[in-house]
Amino acid sequence: MSEELLLVIMLVVLLVMLACLLRASYVKAPPNVAYIISGMGKNPRILVGRAGIKLPFLERLDHLYLGQMSVDIRTEQSVPTNDYINVNVDAVAKVKLMSDPDNIKIASQNFLNMSVKEITQQLVDSLQGNLREIIGTMSLEAVNTDRDKFSDEVMKKASVDMNKLGVEVISCNIQNVVDDNGIIVDLGADNISQIKKKAAIAKAQAERDVAIARSEAAKESNDARVLSESQMAEKNNELEVRKAELKKISDIKKAEADAAYEIQNQEQRKIIETTTMNASIAKTEREAELKEKEITIKEKSLEASIKKQADAEKYRTEQQAAADLERRKRDAEAAMYEEQRKAEALKAQAEANKYMMEQEAAGIRAKAEAEAEGLRLRGEAEATAIQAKGLAEAEAMQKKAEAYKLYNSAAMAEMVIKVMPQIAGEIAKPLASIDKVSVIGNGAEGVSSIGDGVPVMMAKLFQTMKETTGVDLGDIMKSNSIQAKTDRNINIKGLDNVEIVQTTEE
Repeated sequence: MSEELLLVIMLVVLLVMLACLLRASYVKAPPNVAYIISGMGKNPRILVGRAGIKLPFLERLDHLYLGQMSVDIRTEQSVPTNDYINVNVDAVAKVKLMSDPDNIKIASQNFLNMSVKEITQQLVDSLQGNLREIIGTMSLEAVNTDRDKFSDEVMKKASVDMNKLGVEVISCNIQNVVDDNGIIVDLGADNISQIKKKAAIAKAQAERDVAIARSEAAKESNDARVLSESQMAEKNNELEVRKAELKKISDIKKAEADAAYEIQNQEQRKIIETTTMNASIAKTEREAELKEKEITIKEKSLEASIKKQADAEKYRTEQQAAADLERRKRDAEAAMYEEQRKAEALKAQAEANKYMMEQEAAGIRAKAEAEAEGLRLRGEAEATAIQAKGLAEAEAMQKKAEAYKLYNSAAMAEMVIKVMPQIAGEIAKPLASIDKVSVIGNGAEGVSSIGDGVPVMMAKLFQTMKETTGVDLGDIMKSNSIQAKTDRNINIKGLDNVEIVQTTEE
């Protein structure tokens, strides 16, 4: 039992460790972040918007942000245009790291595990250099008025350098252009320029003579100054270009050195992790061996303890069984003696009960015979009385029927006349509940029609009796009239067979 429990525990621990390992190994990259898994193969695996497996302790997981980023580009100092006018320009560039595998490898060497802020800071210097170069190739008027061309030129120039870093320039928008001398404001104010021009012409005409002399004297000085400033601007431009090139070379060298350092660092970390894992495995194996030995010792000790306990339990059980057997034998003998005494007592009780039951049965039999005789005599008396009553009722019904047969037309007429008021009263009873009558039209005819309802109902009653029974009450009542005897010839021959013979004179 202990071995099975130990096996179950080991299996549960193994499943938990496997689940934790799978949990730690499963990674899923969002669509705007590239996961770079390296350490086992020659080329790292790149996950963008999909899931993958990373081996714990053997592989490394890095991320690279691929979403869109905004970079603020400002000229820190005034930059001269093609016509030698110093301007300050503010622009915003939209950039993102390219998502194809080759460019991701390039970008990972420069921006691996960097945040959006850190990536944009790395790109600001390069984009500012590109912006300054484009400003130096355009005039002030072109920079201010044709900003689309200006932004396109900046994008074209910046894309060349950004592609080398694995960066794509999506757009570039010029936000603001300011010059130190307010020339842009003057170029935009046409009316003010015209007024200034007229005023200058009037003033020039008034001071023409003095101005001619001064201009001739200052011309040579101005030409020399312009030439000197032009040469200075050219040298400054060449210096800025050379600085940008040197900075570009320096950034490339720095990136290569950082990449080499990171690769060396990863190799050292890989060696350390491998050594640590081997030591952990050896330690686990030793602990497992010690646990197996401890389990063996515990099993032997438990087996000896169980054996001793089993022997003691066996001896105790045998002694207790012998004592129980002796006690049950004594109980059985006592129970047998008690049952014999109860059987003798029951036998005596049964004999006494038998005698008493025989006496009771004799008394009950005599009582039952007496009751049966009384019931027989009572039944005969009731039967005689019922027979006498039935004969009397039959004789009365026969006499009544003979009396009905003897009824003549006068008796029938008398019976009808006796019940006629009762029939008329029942028919006229609904008229008694009438409280008020409203007659519309001829009042006399309306009131008389209510009273005529009773004779009409009685006539219908006589007609219904004639159709259902064949007895015509009207003819019975008219049987003694002269008209009945001469014109209709009606004769009544008793109630049980009423014949109505009607003849009509031709």
